[in-house]
Amino acid sequence: MSFKEIADNFIDMWVLEGKGADAVALAYVSYVLQFLMLAVLFYLVFKVLKTNKAPTFIAVFVFFVILFGLAFVFSDMDSQILLIVIILMAILVFTMFHTEIKRSLLDSNVKKSKQQQSATVTGVELIIDETVRAVQNMSKKDVGALIVLSNENLPEGIIESGTVVDAKITSQLIESIFYPKSTLHDGAMIIEGSKIYAAGCFLPLAQSEKLPKDMGSRHRAALGVTTVASVTAIVVSEETGIISIVKNGAVKKKYADASDLKNALSDYYWSDLTAEGKR
Repeated sequence: MSFKEIADNFIDMWVLEGKGADAVALAYVSYVLQFLMLAVLFYLVFKVLKTNKAPTFIAVFVFFVILFGLAFVFSDMDSQILLIVIILMAILVFTMFHTEIKRSLLDSNVKKSKQQQSATVTGVELIIDETVRAVQNMSKKDVGALIVLSNENLPEGIIESGTVVDAKITSQLIESIFYPKSTLHDGAMIIEGSKIYAAGCFLPLAQSEKLPKDMGSRHRAALGVTTVASVTAIVVSEETGIISIVKNGAVKKKYADASDLKNALSDYYWSDLTAEGKR
């Protein structure tokens, strides 16, 4: 297609000869609205992908936008088709990254709340900090621990095997529960929302023959409970002090540090729960 034909396409699109003034005005409004929607959708999708460090998705998204943009310029493609394509791609991106988007929105609300109320820390952030502090302290002292992040979706038998605590989450309480001379230290602690709901709970052990022989009972219990329920478990090895994060019946992170713990807890509070406190 020659440059003259490209120019003619733009002229045909913007110069509506033989039509009434109302039709021309409506057409121009439609073009402007479509352009604005394209710009906003492109910005939002690009921002989500950039925030979640997805360079491959960014490259694919930009490629298809350029591809359909060129197809629009060099052919008689309706501008609405390009808009529909980007909308579909936006829906795909938002579906794949819905958890991250939700977390970003909540975090932005938290920041606004801080600015308005001069708050230094939110309830969830405080809980995360207290939990991370307790886990790291126990790791340094080689104190074994098993913490399960639950959404009230554990079998009743697990809760009944322990002691209902229903207490506020603090690092001191977590460490005291797992203190070696405590009567509850051998079992698992169950966290539900903003509370330590139960402690000293016995969990089903994973029995797979493929598991390393040096894997202790806490790790087997973490693998077992994350297999039967959609929960996350944090394990501190009594022998080595190594922190592990277990989910979906597998060790997702061994040698977890503070950043890994905060990410796991953030995933739990921002995606698995609909509010800071469920109980």
